[in-house]
Order: sequence, then C-alpha cells, then structure tokens
Amino acid sequence: MAPDWNEVPDEEFRSVFRTWVDQNCPAHLRYMRKQRPLFNEVAEWYHALAAKGWLAPTWPRQYGGMGLSAAKHMIYVEEWGRLGCPRIPDHGIGLVGPLLIQYGTEEQKAHYLPCILSGEHVWCQGYSEPNAGSDLASLRTSAELDGDVFVVNGQKIWTTLAHCANWIFVLVRTERDAKVRQKGITVLLLDLTSPGVRVRPIENLRGETDFCEVFFDNVRVPLKNLVGKIHEGWTVAKSVLGHERIFLGAPTRPEYALERLRRLAEARGAFEDPAFLSRFARLRLDLYDLGSAFERYAKVLRAGGELGADVSALKIFTTELYQRITEEMLTVAGEEARFADDLGAGDVDIDAMNLFLDSRAPAIFGGSNEIQRNILAKAVLQLPG
Repeated sequence: MAPDWNEVPDEEFRSVFRTWVDQNCPAHLRYMRKQRPLFNEVAEWYHALAAKGWLAPTWPRQYGGMGLSAAKHMIYVEEWGRLGCPRIPDHGIGLVGPLLIQYGTEEQKAHYLPCILSGEHVWCQGYSEPNAGSDLASLRTSAELDGDVFVVNGQKIWTTLAHCANWIFVLVRTERDAKVRQKGITVLLLDLTSPGVRVRPIENLRGETDFCEVFFDNVRVPLKNLVGKIHEGWTVAKSVLGHERIFLGAPTRPEYALERLRRLAEARGAFEDPAFLSRFARLRLDLYDLGSAFERYAKVLRAGGELGADVSALKIFTTELYQRITEEMLTVAGEEARFADDLGAGDVDIDAMNLFLDSRAPAIFGGSNEIQRNILAKAVLQLPG
C-alpha cells in the first residue's frame, strides 16, 4: 500500500516528489513548445506516472489515486511546473475521475476509473457549442430516451484534443421545455467510436489542432452511461469545474514567460534601454504580487477552507499578466519574431510568437475574463445584474 502522503511533512513530500519527477520525466519532454501535446506524444510520461501511482493526485487512494490534500496537491502542481513537465491529456484524471467518484455508480467507477489510469480511455469534454459558450445553459445538443438508449443529435465546438480521445463526457438537453434553462440538462458518457460521431480538428494560427468540432448524428448511448440523474446534469457540470478555479490563476505561465523574456532581453542587449528596464521591472513586480495573491488563496485551501467568488480575480490577474509579458517579448524580438521559430538566447531557444499566441487562449477558456468580471461584480461587489 502506498504511503499516506498527507502524513508526510510538506518539505519532505516536496523533496521526494521533485527528486522522482526530475529523474523520471524524459528530458525531451521538458518545457515543450506545444502547450497541449497529444496523448501519443507524452504517453511514456503518462504511463510512468501511472506505474508509480502518481498519475491521479487528488483521487482517493482506494481508486488508485494519491489522496492528496489541497496543501499537498499545491506542492505537486508547483513542482510539476518548475520542472517543466509536459501537460498530459488530463480530462480523464482531472474531470471525469472526480465526476464519477462523486456521482457515478459503483459499476461506472469499477469500469472507467482503471481505464483512465491505464490510458486505455482518453477523454475529452463536450460542453461548448457554437451558440453556447460562456452562456452554457443555452446548449441545444439533444438526447431523447428510446427505451434503454439515449439518441444524441447536435454539435460541440472547441473540444480540446477530441481527435486523440476515444471517449467524451457530454452535456445534452433532455428536456426542451424546461422553464429554467439550467434544468433539463443531463451528463452522458459517450464512446467517440460510436456510429454517427464525426470529429473535425480546427487548426489554429500556430498550425496546431488543439481544438475540434464534434458532430452527433443519431448516436445511440446506453442508459447505463448516464451520470447522476436525468435532467439534473447542471449541478454535476458545475461541480466538475469547481476545482479548476485556483489552478487557472496559478503563476506558472507568467513565471515561465518572464524568464524567457529575461534571457531574450539579455541576448539582445535590451536591458541597456532605460524604457525597457522600467517595463521589465513593472512586469517583475506584478509577478511578485501575483505570487503573493496565489499564496493567500493556497493558504485557505491548505487550512481546509473553501474559496469564495473573489478567486476569479486571480484568473484575470494571471492571464492578463501573461499577455503583457509575451507582448513585450515581441517588442524585444522585433521583426524576427514573425519569421523565426526559435530565437537563440544563450543555451535556450525561445519561440516568442508561439508564447504570444498561446497567451491569448487562457483569457477565454475556463470561463472568459469577461465572465470572471461579471462574477466579481455580482458576487463580491454586490452590483445589480
């Protein structure tokens, strides 16, 4: 039986985790240019974590997880970022697993959780639609019950890595005439190899296909794939996203980008320019402030508390700082940022344009910054709707 890491002092756990990861995460996967690698690109790291029992940090130990407390999970995430570990396709680990542990039947847990840990099932998330993004409750993808089968029709969009997944957990409308839009929504587990499913990748400005459209044409889903109760999927959907809030505000991306900016500026002599030096100092101080704010919220979790709506400010702070840092990188790189994939800065190759383009997305996914501001206005400032 694996040790109960929550009984180990924080710094000892940090040291053990960091040492093992540093020795076992393949060097060619560190600090990857691609922010969202495909499963086959990082499969060796996925399986190494699974073999060690460190793939699912927050799952209870009886389901194959580490059972980490919020405090230990923060250490896990911090060291992962510092060591430049690649992001693994984590919808199964971070979303589907917790969803099933909380709402799934015993049969669903017994079947799906081991398949996630083994990598047999790679999951994606079917929430957004062409006319239902931030306003998710207006979704139209339908599921009609036909005996012991749901018949699903509709479309999802911006589905991350759907083209390398074989399962999707999907929000569908099972009651068209509900008086409240959040009612009549249901969560289903859907096999992407089912007849009637079509996945179309969407190429972005970097020539990569992180996102996809997924089309459902009379797709038949067994009733046993229902999660929770029919028509009551909105509660399930919200709970799945709740754990993301603080990690969307983690300073990892701005820290990485500022270090790259520093190296690039040194190589280009930018620190000799007083105007640049002033802008860099402001960015660095903002990053210190972000780290302090993040730590304040982390302390709440470590003490077993719950985060309030004001944590939305953290996501806004993080994403907008990341954008400002990468905009400064383009200024320093000049016209070469447009033509060169890699800008040499000592022993590090820096892709300034890739980081700039990557910084656009976090302000949208996980609840756009406009939505976060609405949350702050209503729930924190008590402004009228």
